[in-house]
Amino acid sequence: MSAATEDLNDAQLIDLIKTRNQAAFDEFYRRFEKKVYHFIRQKLNDPFEAYDILHEVFMEVWRQAERFEGRSKVSTWVFGIAFNKSVDRLRKRKHDQLDEEEYETQADEEGLSPMELVSATEEATFLHKCVEALSEAQRAVVQLAFFEDMSYPEIAEIIGRPEGTVKTRIFHAKQALKRCVEKFTGARL
Repeated sequence: MSAATEDLNDAQLIDLIKTRNQAAFDEFYRRFEKKVYHFIRQKLNDPFEAYDILHEVFMEVWRQAERFEGRSKVSTWVFGIAFNKSVDRLRKRKHDQLDEEEYETQADEEGLSPMELVSATEEATFLHKCVEALSEAQRAVVQLAFFEDMSYPEIAEIIGRPEGTVKTRIFHAKQALKRCVEKFTGARL
């Protein structure tokens, strides 16, 4: 990582990646790797497959940087690649009729008392189960909207659907999450 590339915005990094600048690609990877991995992992629910797809996404960025035309944000373009590659993998899974394995994410345990840790773990488990109960389409928009903080137009571009569809999916996902959390906790939200 060089100080020269750290000061560049995402679009400037892509412009340098187009010229096969390795330092720019390294900085780009550093900026996006964790968020893209988390997004893919949520979609596939498999950390090993998520790393495979993550590698494919960044290889695509390296090979196809010249295809980025600047009509959207760089993050929208990258998450679009990740979304498409994840959907392709899910289709392949269904086609091959592979069994899915569940992996639970680890909570950040630093600084929590044992009682806080138990409570946080229970809440995370409830929320994880509720999110997993959503349809694949709803999980994708929830992930992008709430965990990646993307706007509805950005999400619409990534998933290739109208903005109204995104709004509808998020509305129904919120309703389903509310019902699910109420069911698990017994609290009326």
